[in-house]
Amino acid sequence: MVGALLGLLAFILGFTFSIAADAYKARKQAVVDEANAIRITYGLAGMIPEPHRTEVRKILREYVEERLQWTGVERGQEGHSAKELQNQLWAQAVVVGAQNPGGFDVFLDSVDKVIELRSVRVMFRERSQIPVEYQVVLLLIAILAHAAMGYHAGVAGTARSPVVLAVAITFSLVMMLIADIDTPGKGFINVSQQAMIDLRDSLNKLKH
Repeated sequence: MVGALLGLLAFILGFTFSIAADAYKARKQAVVDEANAIRITYGLAGMIPEPHRTEVRKILREYVEERLQWTGVERGQEGHSAKELQNQLWAQAVVVGAQNPGGFDVFLDSVDKVIELRSVRVMFRERSQIPVEYQVVLLLIAILAHAAMGYHAGVAGTARSPVVLAVAITFSLVMMLIADIDTPGKGFINVSQQAMIDLRDSLNKLKH
């Protein structure tokens, strides 16, 4: 029975780790996708007339700074929120589209992609965690499995065996690892923002 409980715990931990790892991978890909979308939109802004070209590129540079601040990277000065910047960007796109119907569809689609990917990143970062109910059940199974293992070790006279301690530590470390991956921006394991940092640096160089 103790073996069955430990086996069940190991199976659920493996399944849970897979969920957390998939979410981590999705967050990582979302950073790259958003950085690429902003980079493409910045380049496509070169095809629209002034003064919209300069204004759109200014908005996108500030938008990159905001996206980095959102993930914990320090920002030189306070600016507009992501929603405000998106509204400004869309307003510029609407004017350009109205002035040249059908002439800048590629640019408009790119702007739409930038706005869409923000929602995707918010979902992956803030709304894709493992449900609390699931975590409670996992914790209860872990407690029962370790209690049964301790009881069995006591009955068998092996309560001081280092193997019992090793098993308990191993399961605990795996659970801590899952919890860390499942709390983006708060734990030790976080998605690298290097793609967005590189984009910020390249856009600042283009500005000059």
